[in-house]
Amino acid sequence: QASQEELKAAYRRLCMLYHPDKHRDPELKTQAEQLFNLVHQAYEVLSDPQTRAIYDIYGRRGLEMEGWEVVERKRTPAEIREEFERLQREREERRLQQRTNPKGTISVGIDATDLFDRYDEEYEDVPGSSFPQIEINKMHISQSIEAPLTATDTAILSGNLSTQNGNGGGSINFAVRRVTSAKGWGELEFGAGDLQGPLFGLKIFRNLTPRCFITTNCALQFSSRGVRPGLTTVLARNLDKNTMGYLQWRWGIQSAMNTSIVRDTKTSHFTVALQLGIPHSFMMVSYQHKFQDEDQTRVKGSLKAGFFGTIVEYGAERKISRHSVLGATVSVGVPQGVSLKIKLNRASQTYFFPVHLTDQLLPSAVFYATVGPLVIYFAMHRLIIKPYLRAQKERELEKQRESTASDVLQKKQEAEAAVRLMQESVRRIIEAEEARMGLIVVNAWYGKFVNDNSRKNEKVKVIDVTVPLQCLVKDSKLILTEASKAGLPGFYDPCVGEEKSLKVLYQFRGVLHQVMSADNEALRIPKQ
Repeated sequence: QASQEELKAAYRRLCMLYHPDKHRDPELKTQAEQLFNLVHQAYEVLSDPQTRAIYDIYGRRGLEMEGWEVVERKRTPAEIREEFERLQREREERRLQQRTNPKGTISVGIDATDLFDRYDEEYEDVPGSSFPQIEINKMHISQSIEAPLTATDTAILSGNLSTQNGNGGGSINFAVRRVTSAKGWGELEFGAGDLQGPLFGLKIFRNLTPRCFITTNCALQFSSRGVRPGLTTVLARNLDKNTMGYLQWRWGIQSAMNTSIVRDTKTSHFTVALQLGIPHSFMMVSYQHKFQDEDQTRVKGSLKAGFFGTIVEYGAERKISRHSVLGATVSVGVPQGVSLKIKLNRASQTYFFPVHLTDQLLPSAVFYATVGPLVIYFAMHRLIIKPYLRAQKERELEKQRESTASDVLQKKQEAEAAVRLMQESVRRIIEAEEARMGLIVVNAWYGKFVNDNSRKNEKVKVIDVTVPLQCLVKDSKLILTEASKAGLPGFYDPCVGEEKSLKVLYQFRGVLHQVMSADNEALRIPKQ
């Protein structure tokens, strides 16, 4: 975003610093020539609107192309950017053609009621009755894939299989979705299964206003009993920036009316819902708190009461790797009993394990359902997950260091040469700042600092950047923009791929101050 005037000012300052004629020592003169040439090349590129636009978009690779086969160099910056956006759109369309967006769910129901609901007298004469029987009593598997046909049309193929206590069935569905405009889309669905007959459906989505939309789903289910029609309509509206209100009407199979309010913010998610219908009417309130940590921890609780009884649920979920989220929920209800639900989300796949512990409200079942998953999780996290993620991160860092080793070495040599060339200028700047009791950088370090006791085994990796920072002081001010400081004159990256900071000890008006700044954080000293 720098203007031409800012570029010129920076170019003049660096030319005065690196000009070969200002250095008599042969070695310094040679290093100054190399850095002066780099500065001159950079200014030649950035001072010309065409080459600057090419560099902004493609980097050095774009400037080095022979004949530049991507776009003509004679075009204006605006035309170059338009061409780049067109190429980007074409790439996106190609990616769209290749993307199938698979989604899947595997659910395994486990009956563990024998752990808590046993009656010893019934097992007295049964061999092996001393061991509780835990069995899988139901399973469900569903999968769907999408195949983009054009930029507006998408084909969707999905299927599912379910079994419970030895009985089950499955179905397969095919749908075609078309985006009709920026305001809506429509979808046609065809399905068939071994338990149900053919299914024909139509789904329509439409934005009525910028803050309101409606979804309508019509379906015809054919079976041996005849045709069973169904209609579901949902009307939604933004009540404010973080709150949505929904009205749902369902007619046909399990007719019902439902209204709900959902408030979703950065730190919380709140839902209240009321349903009147056949066979179930209920009221539900749920709350989820989102912790602002790197593991994206969330705790949640809900209360649901209706004609079927009352259910209280509480649980938590946490990110355990880059693409995986693990969660556990305890469900306590009348007459449902106590259940533990474990869920693992891995990318677009979901693995769900509901474990039914007891049909009664037993405090022991509630206790073990709550404490058991916590103990297992923390043990696994400390003994398996954390060491694995640490080893994986080390491998990635080592690979990154190897691939950038030669480049880092070159940058280090350039930075050291720049520091040697800055010495005379820095001496003059310090003299001028001392005369006016201005800004003097006493010490400055850049790199990886270890302040946390939990990371005391990690190695500190910092470089001294006192001279380069003092060289950037102008009129008793030091201003750094929001960009990695590894690119500043006299700096280089001492720890590739790791989190870096800048620590500065400076004197202003005769008083010592200290400031710590993140790598990409803007810095302005002295502080107001």
